[in-house]
Amino acid sequence: MKAARIALRTAAPLAGAGSGSAGRGGSGSSSSRLPREVEQFSRFSPSPLSIKQLLDFGSTNGCERTSFAFLRQELPVRFANILREIDLLPDRLLSTPSVQLVKSWYIQSLMELVEFHQKSPDDQKVLSDFIDTLIRVRNRHHDVVPTMAQGVIEYKDMFKVDPVTNQNIQYFLDRFYMSPLLFDDKSSSGHPRHIGSIDPCCDVVEVVNDAFESSKMLCDQYYLTSPELKLKQVNGKFPGEPINIVYVPSHLFHMLFELFKNSMRATVEFQENSPSLSPVEVTVVLGQEDLAIKISDRGGGVPVRKIEQLFSYMYSTAPRPRMDDGRNTPLAGFGYGLPISRLYAKYFQGDLNLYSICGYGTDAIIYLKALSTESVEKLPVFNKSASKHYQATSEADDWTNTGAVGGSGASLGIALIFSRARSCETAGTACSLLAAPGT
Repeated sequence: MKAARIALRTAAPLAGAGSGSAGRGGSGSSSSRLPREVEQFSRFSPSPLSIKQLLDFGSTNGCERTSFAFLRQELPVRFANILREIDLLPDRLLSTPSVQLVKSWYIQSLMELVEFHQKSPDDQKVLSDFIDTLIRVRNRHHDVVPTMAQGVIEYKDMFKVDPVTNQNIQYFLDRFYMSPLLFDDKSSSGHPRHIGSIDPCCDVVEVVNDAFESSKMLCDQYYLTSPELKLKQVNGKFPGEPINIVYVPSHLFHMLFELFKNSMRATVEFQENSPSLSPVEVTVVLGQEDLAIKISDRGGGVPVRKIEQLFSYMYSTAPRPRMDDGRNTPLAGFGYGLPISRLYAKYFQGDLNLYSICGYGTDAIIYLKALSTESVEKLPVFNKSASKHYQATSEADDWTNTGAVGGSGASLGIALIFSRARSCETAGTACSLLAAPGT
């Protein structure tokens, strides 16, 4: 059962996400340095599992031999798929010390796991050594998210990032952080009810309250004040009963914690001259297919044009974090809070969206699957379609944009209108042509 529970933690992601042109992928010389095992295992697609399958496996059919048989094949496949994509990054990003370190971790972990491919699952020492290897891999990957983030910072500090490269890096990081970074011990609370990191009866409101109190404590520490919580729950599936789902509580906590931090920070700063702070309102609704959690604040909102920037790994208004400072969780660090939280939601086929009214406030909505059979892992697959994303080049926009207002395009349009107006007999007719929507 020990290995079975490690298998469950393995499937839970997110521990804890060129020479010449900067936008060109590094698929040339660097890919030849990958071990042949990477090429071999990247030919296979990862095997996504549902929460229901993970739960059934851990509670009824779990044993060390079946865990061993699955993981010794599946983990190298997942590592190899993401390694192929790492090698398609722009050469200048790929060559940064931090990205090279991350790449070396994945290669080393893959090679250690491959050693078990010809070993017998009936040998107890093999099973024991395999568990030790899993723990060693887990520890090695503990800092993958901040180390990759540091690599992006190193790249941004040295080179100007063009829109195409920015798009490619965003695409890669979404997939890289979505791929399982495995075995986060913090996700296993030791609760006797849990199967690995999964709670078969996760009390959603309890997690909401825990995340809010943790955020509140941080906000009080930083601002010496914080808004209160106004909570409402609606169980549309089983009216009058508590809202429980089969889920990973640590994932839900992370999402809520990040959103509460943002809401509290915005509320305190926007209402700094108010005698009292508006509460953060939370509505939890369980439907037949979905669980939705809406977090509403009166923090002033953000302009529509900035919504997508909030989910960008290349955009952050936060001060640079110190890599060696693990004492406090900052209100803002790498700027990865929202992007990573959305990946947590998407990992089991959910989502996280923001709806903001500039000058008023923001609604953040987490969507999760209500049924454990539909909560299936969403894993990146390396194939030709994925490769094409890294080969994208800049193309001319086929829509007008705000930069064209008042420019040569506008002058040309007015000139065409007046050329038509020459045949008109009066200036009034010309004025009406300027105003007519069909001209």
